[in-house]
Amino acid sequence: MNKMDVITSFLHAIVVYNIPLLYGTVGEITVEKSGSLNLGVEGIMAVGAIFGYLCGCYANSLGVGILVAFLTGALCGLLFAVLTVSLQANQNITGLTLTTFGLGLYFFVGNGVKASPKGFPTMSNFENIQSGFSDRPIPLLSKIPVIGEGLFSHNLLVYLGIAIAILMWWYLRHTSVGLRLRAVGENPAAADSVGINVKLMKYLHICAGCGIMGIGGYYMALNMSGSFNSSCWINGYGWIAVALVIFANWSPALAILGTFVFGFFNTLRVSGGSLALAFPNVLGWLAKIPTQMYQALPFIITAIVLVVTSIRNKRGSSGLPAALGLNYYREDR
Repeated sequence: MNKMDVITSFLHAIVVYNIPLLYGTVGEITVEKSGSLNLGVEGIMAVGAIFGYLCGCYANSLGVGILVAFLTGALCGLLFAVLTVSLQANQNITGLTLTTFGLGLYFFVGNGVKASPKGFPTMSNFENIQSGFSDRPIPLLSKIPVIGEGLFSHNLLVYLGIAIAILMWWYLRHTSVGLRLRAVGENPAAADSVGINVKLMKYLHICAGCGIMGIGGYYMALNMSGSFNSSCWINGYGWIAVALVIFANWSPALAILGTFVFGFFNTLRVSGGSLALAFPNVLGWLAKIPTQMYQALPFIITAIVLVVTSIRNKRGSSGLPAALGLNYYREDR
């Protein structure tokens, strides 16, 4: 493999292995713009992963898997909305509980299927799933030297994730419903006073955002070929997605850039050795970094982002919804 091929492979891996972060981030932005803070991203992605993968394989359809992953994620969102919007439960505790519930359900269902006579389904046995998840080059763009194949030749779920991010950015910025949603997140009492149904807006967007997270979980299941073992497919991506919301300043469009930046550091764990061999004079030092450091790097970057963002928030340049995490009591209006 020549040097240019190594760069192409590295760019391709950044997108392939980290697009689930985009789903999780955009989904959480959608939820948080309604004024609700959901820390259950990890669990919701796990639920979408296991049910989307199993149903998609049994139906031998990528589309069925996407739909089921969205619906199961949305059901988790509905549970969160009932507890926090209708019953006024603490949002932080509810989100953490949802993570525990989602991961528990993931292992309960997965181990149950694995112990069944037929065993856990392997993606290689389902032709439609494999073909649906194969790379689809974008004409002309994929032919650009070095970066073409790396950035513009991916599977359908990559393109779907980017499309959802762009659509959500447009929806929040340029539609009347999106503006109402932002009003609910900033000041629900004021929004209520002008006739906006605060509870309905919260319910709809919490469910929609959690459904998007579920698709991200399904992507991770497919990316790992459904190899079910003792570790969860999500592997901490849900927590990184929560931090990426802050990095992206609550903008779905900036979430695309944030995913690429985080993906760069995360992919070094896999491709750092190849880069060191291809460019020994410049990047040879990458081979000397311990594997454990690469594994910890995304979380270290997450911590740095949180510190930098906290400083930015004090300067008043944040897109943080003013009512985020606060339950709305209509009677106190």
